Amino acid sequence: MRDSLTNLIKAIKGTIVMNAQLEGVYNAMASSEIPPLWKKASHPSLMSLSSYMADLYERLAMYTHWYDNGTPTVFWMSGFFFTQAFMTASMQNFARKSKIAIDLVSFDHEVMKEDPKKYAEITKGPEDGVYTRGLYLEGAQWSAEAHCLIDSDPKILYTTSPLIWLRPMLTAEIPKRQVYLCPVYKTADRRGVLSTTGHSSNFVMDIKMPVDCDPSKWLRRGSALLTQLMT
Repeated sequence: MRDSLTNLIKAIKGTIVMNAQLEGVYNAMASSEIPPLWKKASHPSLMSLSSYMADLYERLAMYTHWYDNGTPTVFWMSGFFFTQAFMTASMQNFARKSKIAIDLVSFDHEVMKEDPKKYAEITKGPEDGVYTRGLYLEGAQWSAEAHCLIDSDPKILYTTSPLIWLRPMLTAEIPKRQVYLCPVYKTADRRGVLSTTGHSSNFVMDIKMPVDCDPSKWLRRGSALLTQLMT
C-alpha cells in the first residue's frame, strides 16, 4: 500500500510513468473503492475505501496492543487474516496440554452471558480455548433472556453477536443438544474459492448456536454469522 501510494504521487507529478496498476489504484480511490492491487494481498472485504481503512487501522491497533500488553482475554475474531490458523493453534495448545492427538479434538461452542459491549471488563481468559467477539448475526438475532436465537426485528438486517467461547474438547465428549450449526463467513458475499491450504477464502467455520425450535427454521432463513459488514 505504501509503495503504490508513493509511486502514484510520483506518477501524478510526472517523475515516473503511470502504469495500469497505478491507474487502477487512482481510479479505485476516486470511486471510494478498494484498489484491485491491494485486494490481491488483503483479507476479503466488501467495504468502501474509507471503511476499509478504518478497519485496517483497528486491526493494526489490535496486534499492537497484543504485542505490547500480552495475550488478550477476548479475541477479536474479525481481526485475523487467516482465522483457521488461529483456531488450529488453540486446538494444538489443548492437545499438547492434554497429551492427546489433535485429530481427536474439536471445538464446542458456548455462548456467554456477558454483554458483548463490555468485553474489556473480562480480566481472565478461559483455561482451555478462547473467548471471541466481533461477529454479526444476519437473518436472526440473539436473545440474552431466552439464551437462544430469535427472529430479527423488522427492518434490522444485522445485529451484534454475543461473546462466544471456542472450547476445544475431545470430539467424543462434546454434549448433544439442540443447536443450529451457524456458518461463519468473512463477508456477506457468502462465497469464496479454495486456497492452496484447502480452506475457503470466505467460509470460516460452523458455530453451534442454541435454539428453541427446529434448527431447520434458521437454515431456511439463511441465518449466518459475519466477521464484517459492508459499511
